[in-house]
Amino acid sequence: MIQLIDKGMYLVNGVPCETSAVSATEAKKETMAYRILQAHNTSGNPESLRIRFDAMVSHDITYVGIIQQARASGMKEFPLPYALTNCHNSLCAVGGTINEDDHVFGLSAAKKYGGIYVPANQSVIHSYAREALSRCGSMILGSDSHTRYGALGTMAVGEGGPELAKQLLKNTWDAPMPQVVLVYLTGKPRVGIGPHDVALALIKATFKNGFVNNRVLEFAGPGITDLPIDFRNGIDVMTTETTCLSSIWETDEMTRGFYETHARPADYAPLHPGKTAYYDRMIHLELDKVESMIALPFHPSNAYTIHEFLQNAPELLRGVEDEAKRRFPKTAPHLTDKIHDGGVWANQGVIAGCAGGLFDNITEAADILRGGSTGSGYFTLDVYPTSVPVSMELTKIGVTNDLLATGAVMKPSFCGPCFGAGDVPANNGLSLRHTTRNFPNREGSKPGEGQFAGVFLMDARSIAATAKNGGRITAATDVAYVPEHHTYHFDGQVYQNRVYNGFGKADPSVELIMGPNITDWPAMYALSKNLLLELAAVIHDPVTTTDELIPSGETSSYRSNPLRLAEFTLSRRVPDYVPRAKAVAAQEVQRRAGDASDRLKTLLHRVGNVESLLDDTQFGSCVFATKPGDGSAREQAASCQKVLGGFGNICYEFATKRYRSNCINWGILPFTLDEGTPFDYAPGDCVFVPHIREAVEQGLENIPAQVLCEDGSCHDLTLHIRGLTEDEKEIILDGCLMNYYAKKNQ
Repeated sequence: MIQLIDKGMYLVNGVPCETSAVSATEAKKETMAYRILQAHNTSGNPESLRIRFDAMVSHDITYVGIIQQARASGMKEFPLPYALTNCHNSLCAVGGTINEDDHVFGLSAAKKYGGIYVPANQSVIHSYAREALSRCGSMILGSDSHTRYGALGTMAVGEGGPELAKQLLKNTWDAPMPQVVLVYLTGKPRVGIGPHDVALALIKATFKNGFVNNRVLEFAGPGITDLPIDFRNGIDVMTTETTCLSSIWETDEMTRGFYETHARPADYAPLHPGKTAYYDRMIHLELDKVESMIALPFHPSNAYTIHEFLQNAPELLRGVEDEAKRRFPKTAPHLTDKIHDGGVWANQGVIAGCAGGLFDNITEAADILRGGSTGSGYFTLDVYPTSVPVSMELTKIGVTNDLLATGAVMKPSFCGPCFGAGDVPANNGLSLRHTTRNFPNREGSKPGEGQFAGVFLMDARSIAATAKNGGRITAATDVAYVPEHHTYHFDGQVYQNRVYNGFGKADPSVELIMGPNITDWPAMYALSKNLLLELAAVIHDPVTTTDELIPSGETSSYRSNPLRLAEFTLSRRVPDYVPRAKAVAAQEVQRRAGDASDRLKTLLHRVGNVESLLDDTQFGSCVFATKPGDGSAREQAASCQKVLGGFGNICYEFATKRYRSNCINWGILPFTLDEGTPFDYAPGDCVFVPHIREAVEQGLENIPAQVLCEDGSCHDLTLHIRGLTEDEKEIILDGCLMNYYAKKNQ
């Protein structure tokens, strides 16, 4: 089904081969990715990218902080189309007036700075970008990790908020030229197979081994021809879970049809690799061999065919229970009790968001369910179309009526079920979702309070088949039905009526409307000569997600209040982190006031002369995690650490570029260790890094440090900071991106 080829491959006249008369150096320039990236590169150096994007998108968990950062750094207007969507915190009862206050701020900012404002429940962020902002050969930057529009010929990147603030300040997104991986598609999916089945199979094959990490996926091959646009978009948006950097697909008449349907025919252009293109690696994906898939908690890569899962359910569900108990000792997970009456039974089905709520997914779910019933038991089915135009078309052709008649519930456009802010199941519920993620607590449970529920990812088709069987998990390929093709008709009138499109019409006279929860960032200080870091959290899990670093769900109501939000940092994974970090930060405040604590003096005495070190040594907290930062692009995963006095992350590698960039932009030192270096230290132990400011200034990558253990022992440790750009060095030296810009504007 999927073959990974870990060596360079050519694509010659559309056919993969190992050799060519054209050199790899020249043939690399013939990939679609290379052409688009270089067309947006302002550096003059093909290997060192400094990218200016064509458009940007943010949702209501991130745009307030981005605008506040850019405003504090001197921004006067948005220099490129910037869409502010309201699809994450549109449940305005959560947090009182807080969420709606942010929406009002967003509209006032769009009017003041010349932005695009998409009101709540009109569209999810990625649907609006597809419908209104994508363009063949263009590039879009989004403050959401699932910013992916490659199937529409648009290279898109999801990053933390500071990277968007840079674009608003007319600066660039900087990265080395990435490797490009060919995803060669052949065959045609069988009836019952949907985009989530293909995506989960691809993620399973590539995530754990890092095969595509920080690389660009380039989709080509004869298999594309028979894939409808929604199918392509559904696969493409899930490439984020492989940890690739971006994606791009060949375009064709199907792509042209998308742009014509959306009244933007001029935005279509044919995109194909050159006659001879070279790729650093290749994936051969045989679409005709893909089976119905299910991903078990706690990652989309924990995937099996549904048939495999059903055959081995007792063992697999016990494994999830054991992992849940290890992660969340206060919970009492029970999933094996879902096995009864000859099957495995779910409590909930949800089809939603940028991956699930697509027109074709919903119409085919209706084809499976039509004339049936979801039943009157514990199982429920909720469907969230991805935008109002999609909802309108579903209503016009009768699909909405068909689904409602079966017992399904139709809901407005909203991303909540994807991150735990909507459709939270009961304790120990088994939820099947065609959404993007099933990380811990993405369903909204609170393990610190003894709650647990499990999200299992499945394609809308298999969710519908399961619903038709009253919640008994069923592969769509095991259900007899005939998909009915519906030509999609886009009606953009609702956007003309409700979306504020102010790009190019900035009005400086407009006052920003600031609710009481919208606060400025606390003062942050430049990096000192030396650094003393107390370990406030030590996590040896294989991967630590951004959802664990800063939980989503109800916590996001405080996203515009840095101090309030920071209280939730690591709360569901390391509950002691916040009080530990705050205790360290309090001692740093004392030091700056000239009244250093006895503990700090004792620690510095162990490494040198206390008096000479006190004035030149910052005392901050630090997180150790084996591989941090998989998942969301939310900058708060790093900014909350900094607000609490965090100055460093130590790891073996960062899971994603975007999280590492978030750390750098908030002045958190991105330390790495050589693989195999033991790190058997505990919270309370400290790491002293002498002459760190000089090391960053000089670009030193091997940095000697000492670990000062609570038991009185001392151990040498070599830390690394690899590959900092000149701008990144300055940002770290200045203490954070805002300080960097403030200094430049003096």
